[in-house]
Amino acid sequence: HVQLVESGGGSVQAGGSLRLSCAASGDTYSGRCMGWFRQAPGKEREAVAYIYIGGGNLHYADSVKDRFVFSQDNAKNTLYLQMNSLKPEDTGIYYCAAGRRGDYGDCHRQQKYSNWGQGTQVTVS
Repeated sequence: HVQLVESGGGSVQAGGSLRLSCAASGDTYSGRCMGWFRQAPGKEREAVAYIYIGGGNLHYADSVKDRFVFSQDNAKNTLYLQMNSLKPEDTGIYYCAAGRRGDYGDCHRQQKYSNWGQGTQVTVS
């Protein structure tokens, strides 16, 4: 199965930017749902951006549209989340997640994801 390691979190002032990375190992992320999720203090984890790699459309949560950009580097087997114009409400732990290979569709559902990274903290003040 695929292992995921996130990096790139940190503290930033409102209006600033961060880029999160999600390095996949053990298998490629192709042919599965891949997503970025976040959990703010005292709130449930929510989807931020997700896609079925190899045939799906990229989706963003309304709260991050036009500010966040999901991208991938196939040569490095790494996904990225570029976060711009950050707001205090973007604060939380950000997770990268991978679904099962060939399990197409419903990539917004957390139950679709079988592998999760350890998370990286993003703090916006």
